[in-house]
Amino acid sequence: MHLTGHSPPMLRSFIAICVLLAYLVAPAWGQSPTAPAPTPAAKKVAPKAKATAKPTAVSTESGPCQIGVIPAIGDKFFVKHIGLTVFGNELTEAPIESWGLDDLVVARVRAAAGGLSTKRIPYAKGAFDPFYHPPRELFRDASHDLVDVVRRVAANANCERYLVVTRFTGQVAGTNQAAEGVGVLTNWSSGAFKTASLFAFFRVTVFDGKTFEKYDDAIGLGTRLAASLTNLVKDENFTPLKDFELPSEPEAVAGNIRLRDGARAMLTAKLDKYLPAYIASGNAQ
Repeated sequence: MHLTGHSPPMLRSFIAICVLLAYLVAPAWGQSPTAPAPTPAAKKVAPKAKATAKPTAVSTESGPCQIGVIPAIGDKFFVKHIGLTVFGNELTEAPIESWGLDDLVVARVRAAAGGLSTKRIPYAKGAFDPFYHPPRELFRDASHDLVDVVRRVAANANCERYLVVTRFTGQVAGTNQAAEGVGVLTNWSSGAFKTASLFAFFRVTVFDGKTFEKYDDAIGLGTRLAASLTNLVKDENFTPLKDFELPSEPEAVAGNIRLRDGARAMLTAKLDKYLPAYIASGNAQ
C-alpha cells in the first residue's frame, strides 16, 4: 500500500521528463534531412569551367607556327646630312626604342598573313650585330652572315618558314651617297636651300624552317628595276618634309612626333605593298 500510494506522482514526473527530452531532441532530428544540401557550392564551380576555356584562345605565339617573324629593323633612326662637299657629310644614329618599329613589322606581317599562324621570334639584343657589322676578313663569304644569325635566333622555334625583315642600304638619287634603314636625310639643293626627307630602306628574306635555305625573292631584281624607272619623279623610298627643323640633339629625335608618325606611316605603306607577295610565294613552295 505504501508504494502504490506514491507511484502516480513518480510516473507523472517520469512522463514529463520524457516529453521534455523529446522536445529538446526534436529540432536536431528535424534538421537532419536538410543537412546534406551542398547545392550552392555546386553552382559556384560552374563559372570556373568557363574560365578554363580562355587559354585555348590565346595568340598564335604559343600555338603552331607557320610563319616565324623576325623583325630586325631595330631601334636606330639614322640622321644623314649630305653637305656641299664630302667634308660636310654627316651620319648620326638616334635611339628610338619607344617607336616600336619592330612591333609594327610584326603587326603588318600578321595582317598580311590572313589565317596563317604567325609567331614573333624573340632574340637577344645585339644578335644581329654579326650581320650589320661583320668582321673585316679577306676572302670572307658574306652570303652566310644573315642565315647564320637566323639559325641561331630560330634554333628552337620550329616554324615552317621564317620571314626576316632587316635594314637595307639604298642609293640616294642624284648623289654618290647611300642611306640605310629608317631615317631622315638633309642636304643642300644646288647650294641654295636646305631640304629634308624621310627614308625607309628594308629587305624581306624568307627562309625554309628546316633547311634554312632562302626562298626566291618574291619581288625580284626585274621588278625593282621597273619600279625605279617608273618612280624617277617620286622615289617611294623617300618622303619630303616641308618646313622641317631637325632636332639639335640625337636624344631629342625620339620625342619628335612628326618624325615618328611619318616614319611609321612610310614603313607601314611599304610593308603592306610588298609583304603579300612574300607570304604568297612561301605558300607556293
